[in-house]
Amino acid sequence: MTLKPSERVTLIKEVAKRLDEEESYSFIDVSLKAFGLPIWDTWNGDKLSYVLKSVEQASDESLLGLAEHVGIKFDTKPPRLDPPFWREGMLRLFISHLAVHRAFAGELQKALEGFGVSSFVAHNDIEPTLEWQNEIETALATCNAAIALLHPDFHRSNWTDQEIGFAMGRGVPVYAVKFGQDPYGFIGRFQAFNGDKKTPDQIANEIFEAFVKNKQTAHILSDALVKLFVESGSWAKSKSHMGYLEQITAWNKSYPARLRSAVKHNEEISQSFGVPARVENLIKKWESA
Repeated sequence: MTLKPSERVTLIKEVAKRLDEEESYSFIDVSLKAFGLPIWDTWNGDKLSYVLKSVEQASDESLLGLAEHVGIKFDTKPPRLDPPFWREGMLRLFISHLAVHRAFAGELQKALEGFGVSSFVAHNDIEPTLEWQNEIETALATCNAAIALLHPDFHRSNWTDQEIGFAMGRGVPVYAVKFGQDPYGFIGRFQAFNGDKKTPDQIANEIFEAFVKNKQTAHILSDALVKLFVESGSWAKSKSHMGYLEQITAWNKSYPARLRSAVKHNEEISQSFGVPARVENLIKKWESA
């Protein structure tokens, strides 16, 4: 397929944005090398400019292959760049589950939103008119992490093991929640939570604690939590979001200005007892570190 100039520019821009989300240059280099694109041992700029410099030299064939690798589907229609099932600015989690437990998966999906995590639940998020397998593949190709809800007979599904295998192949963090089914095979290598007799809110909190400590998801989740805090719509929300911010393990130099601006301009934050002081203490903690 020969790309039109506008199509090529659009794909280069979107591919660069997707690869820029990778945690390190090492992960980026693996993808670039797989499609025959140049890499550099030394680089003085940021990750986005690094990827752009490499990708702009790609042939149309290599660019299309790399685009598919990072989850961008392209045909005779314009590429679908932003899957609608992900909430903007949040960590993207693929939840692998049995169809019979889709209601519980949906409850977990809702609980995780409060922690800055946007989840994909196949039986709830795919529109009936969309091709089932393509949507699942797109979600798997664009997620930041995956989790398996291990109910009995999980491994007998035609889909679940393949979903986890896809996520493993991409190298994203994979976790498991046990509901009477012990981890098996490669799933046994992952961190597992005990979900028996726990509510979706309790499990969501444990998943959050794992993501906030994982080096591949820590920065993404920190960005999501700062965004949630800045947009707090009530005193209670600002307090709960502040509590999550105090647990983050990754920091960005833009955070102090964003947090202080939120205190100044969002009354739900400025008038929430103790929160402005906690913001300053958090900033001082990171500045001293």
